[in-house]
Amino acid sequence: MTTTAPEGTTAATNHPPVFRFGAGNADGDASMGNLLGGKGAGLAEMSSLGIPVPPGFTITTEVCNAFYALGRRYPDGLVETVREAVAEVGRLVGAGFGDADNPLLVSVRSGARVSMPGMMDTVLNLGLNDETAEGLARRSGSPRFAYDSYRRFVQMYGDVVLGVRAESDTDEDPFEALLERKKHARGVELDTELDAAALRELVTEFKAVIASHTGLAFPDDPWEQLWGAIGAVFNSWENPRAVVYRELYGYPSDWGTAVNVQAMVFGNLGEDCATGVVFTRDPATGERRLSGEYLINAQGEDVVAGIRTPQPLLASSGAAGDSLEELMPEAQRELAEACERLERHFRDMQDIEFTVQQGRLWVLQTRSGKRTGQAMVKIAVDLVDEGLINEDEAVARQEAEKLDELLHPTFDPAAERLVIATGLGASPGAAVGRVVFSAEQAAEWADRGEEVVLVRIETSPEDLAGMQVAQGILTARGGATSHAAVVARGMGKCCVAGCGALAIDYARERFSVETPGGVTHTVNLGDTISIDGTSGEVLLGAVPLVEPSLPDEYRRLMGWADSRRRLGVRANADTPEDAAGARAFGAEGIGLCRTEHMFFGEDRI
Repeated sequence: MTTTAPEGTTAATNHPPVFRFGAGNADGDASMGNLLGGKGAGLAEMSSLGIPVPPGFTITTEVCNAFYALGRRYPDGLVETVREAVAEVGRLVGAGFGDADNPLLVSVRSGARVSMPGMMDTVLNLGLNDETAEGLARRSGSPRFAYDSYRRFVQMYGDVVLGVRAESDTDEDPFEALLERKKHARGVELDTELDAAALRELVTEFKAVIASHTGLAFPDDPWEQLWGAIGAVFNSWENPRAVVYRELYGYPSDWGTAVNVQAMVFGNLGEDCATGVVFTRDPATGERRLSGEYLINAQGEDVVAGIRTPQPLLASSGAAGDSLEELMPEAQRELAEACERLERHFRDMQDIEFTVQQGRLWVLQTRSGKRTGQAMVKIAVDLVDEGLINEDEAVARQEAEKLDELLHPTFDPAAERLVIATGLGASPGAAVGRVVFSAEQAAEWADRGEEVVLVRIETSPEDLAGMQVAQGILTARGGATSHAAVVARGMGKCCVAGCGALAIDYARERFSVETPGGVTHTVNLGDTISIDGTSGEVLLGAVPLVEPSLPDEYRRLMGWADSRRRLGVRANADTPEDAAGARAFGAEGIGLCRTEHMFFGEDRI
């Protein structure tokens, strides 16, 4: 934990430690992802393109490596450089960091050179204390908004920087427990229904929890808060979930992470505010249509963490809830235009985070979106047809592991099904397995050779090891852009999210579902279920599987690859069925045939 700003002695960097962006200008650009991280490079590029981006600055990955080389101290000169950059952000937005009457609030976010969704840390609303919260209330005219932002900040800072969190993945988060009790005491169901007085009480109660767990008072000095958050982001590069994720995908530990400090814009300022995530194409199927979700009167972490189940961007999606295009048509139109510009500029499907503050659109991040194998193939072929990339680039973009996803079995459509619940099909595929309720259980059962389905109220980055070994993931909360869905798609795992009918009881290790006919189904630890990541269906028992059919785009792409390869491809085939399968996948012949397997067939010897 770093709550102050101790500087080292040397560890000089090859580039300036800070790169600024905002107001249509930027020190960096999209080519500098290794130095600025993917998020920082994207913010710089968007700012230069004139996309509405809140101003801020990026502390480079070189500083992260220097931080570790100096024993988790900052390189010389960084403190003064950051002070100057914060002052420039304040000038651009017309506010002052720590100003009790007109406070500048900032977000502090991680940003590795590749997307690592949910693996590292973020702090929002930084700069609030008792005085600046009152100033924010006066200036905004909404005490409720000010204290909602304050309680969010104390909760997030307590977790990320001070380490106050649930002791295990089946324990209750201490802040969420207090929040739930407050809602129950006030007779409300939603966070948004709590008034300013209740939120002010929560701030006091959250600070008491922090003092009880750490023996420390919550820091009131905004500069102490800032350096604590910057240190926490650098430290999160080596947290267990980030290490597991890097090992899973083979990313080197010396890449480091950048830190992005950015002026806050607020999706929780009222009913004309929102926050959301949009993919410029469907990340599950690759279809050329916007795919995303949003929440009214919320902040970005509410969407990606899966704490609340969001609403659809478009009415045509068929998902429940009022769409953004119905409630905020002008913001939706501007968002669609930004999506089109960014996809054409980066020549790839983009994953974009946005906030609408009092009707005004702000874009907070863009990056190449994680996608399923099916979507990877279709998007690459479609981009060739649209003239954005050529065939060589389409072939080069393919990941062998993701192509393998297209060969996985699907549920037999003729099989008998007992559907007990339906959620959001968040990552396609079919999964059959025994129910487990924690990442630890998933790992233990998988080690014994069991196939499992991980069932959670919502996943957190700490669940990564369990998600990795599970056949599929089922959550009661969250949507298609939640942490569970994004990571599952990246892994090629089947995922059903936002299945609100599930009543999950961690203590009794079971979940129950009441079906429309009044029948209650109870599923216990170890029971077998099947989940369909395309339809979102949850089914009792093991549904039989059948071999998949390959899309036309797959065959076109393989044709392009065949025309460029210089190696022959021949198969190992020990049976007529093996030979037929190899021919269907384009093999030129049989390279190895062990005849004993045919001789020992039941109809021969």
